[in-house]
Amino acid sequence: MTKPDDAYLLELEGLTKTFPGVKANDDVSFRVGHGEIHALLGENGAGKSTLVKMIYGVLRPDSGAMHLHGETFAPARPSDARAHGIGMVFQHFSLFEALTVKENIELGVNPELAKGDLRQRIIEVSDYYGLKLDPDRMIGDLSVGQRQRVEIVRCLLQNPRLIIMDEPTSVLTPQEVDVLFATLRRLAEEGCSILYISHKLEEIRALCHTATILRGGKVVATCTPAEETAKSLAEMMIGAILMPARRESSSIGDVRLWVNRLSLPSQQQFGIDLKDISLDIKAGEIVGIAGVAGNGQEELMAALIGEHTLGDHETLQLDGKPIGRMGPDERRGLGMCFAPEERLGHAAVPNMSLIENAVLSARIRKNLARSGFINFREAENLSREVVEEFKVKIVGLDHAARSLSGGNLQKFIMGREILQAPTVFIASQPTWGVDAGAAAAIHQAIMQLAKEGAAILIISQDLDELMTICDRIAVIADGRLTEAEPVANLTIEQIGVNMGGQAERSAAHA
Repeated sequence: MTKPDDAYLLELEGLTKTFPGVKANDDVSFRVGHGEIHALLGENGAGKSTLVKMIYGVLRPDSGAMHLHGETFAPARPSDARAHGIGMVFQHFSLFEALTVKENIELGVNPELAKGDLRQRIIEVSDYYGLKLDPDRMIGDLSVGQRQRVEIVRCLLQNPRLIIMDEPTSVLTPQEVDVLFATLRRLAEEGCSILYISHKLEEIRALCHTATILRGGKVVATCTPAEETAKSLAEMMIGAILMPARRESSSIGDVRLWVNRLSLPSQQQFGIDLKDISLDIKAGEIVGIAGVAGNGQEELMAALIGEHTLGDHETLQLDGKPIGRMGPDERRGLGMCFAPEERLGHAAVPNMSLIENAVLSARIRKNLARSGFINFREAENLSREVVEEFKVKIVGLDHAARSLSGGNLQKFIMGREILQAPTVFIASQPTWGVDAGAAAAIHQAIMQLAKEGAAILIISQDLDELMTICDRIAVIADGRLTEAEPVANLTIEQIGVNMGGQAERSAAHA
């Protein structure tokens, strides 16, 4: 083992971590310098999450060592990591909607930091870094971008020397991304290091000084992202890939999914009411809905797939047939398939096997259950076809859904729905958390489905994704939907301004 060098903030030496049936990290070594924005890249299942969990004290390595400021570093729990100046902003926020900004921050910092005038410190830190927050606002009243600010400010109040950020721009408008990048660059200039995880390779090229690439749990390359292309970075991660070309207009048929003036109160205390939404999607067409998370996407998805039925049966029609009062199974029987945003607990049952999860979704369209008996052989065949066609990394088909990495579970869910050959397909965040190669494969499968005559609705916060595969795009903000316009008439900046509508209104009333 080499002697630690205090010229670097963090050094990893030969970190190895094994779980039953898989070696998540295999002899991983790399360094993060002071004031460096360091990208950690890798395809789904490459070992990124396991690695940062060891740095943050959630997991312990089986072997190897870490050094921080040249000293041995072995956190037993996250509080140990925070005490040593390491903070982490997770992709999924840990905030209580019924509490204020100040109360949430107070719960998430060490007790000594919660003493004194915490409210004033929140104002000072948030203003200094361009992340303006009102400590007295309820979390439930904030946009998702503002909630992320709460997580970042909570981290900054602890004076971190290293911040780990996991997919930080997945819920932001382009304008909010610019603000975040300005904050991260300022932190780096002040000597704080950033370990940055993202699948958005152009972001990596624009922001990060160095990148370490993992493949199969091992370090396979280190590079300067600005000197690479998105394609070369992707090839380091997963080998040669074929990126889908921007979708060309194909033969468009009759309207398959029709929504007429849909209004629906939210079922949640801090949810968004849907207000007078109208939309139509034709055979062979892909329509996208852009929007910052928390603007009614979840409520719209629930209404479209039958989890929340409608008072007016005629408000929603599939191939001319009213379906407003039908439940999910009846809609599947008519040709609709869907992939909700939440993978575990909604799109898949965590403790059920992949085969059992295939039965839950595909039993109707693939005839996997007859006279009360499940045909497990056919369910296994379907599951194996999904795994092979969408290159899902698994230990076995009989293993629980929770055993898959997030990206691999996403590939399984999307494949399970697409292989049912739906006539109408609705997907929320279809490539959320998947690597570039998997995203390309999913996009190709979606475009092929449209080519075969399906009407497809994609709800996504990834504007590049929508601009690539969609024919028309609408924007949802505060429960209202704009008219879907042809992609050729739109720019990402225009869409971003419409997406930011709720955040701007919230700021105006702050």
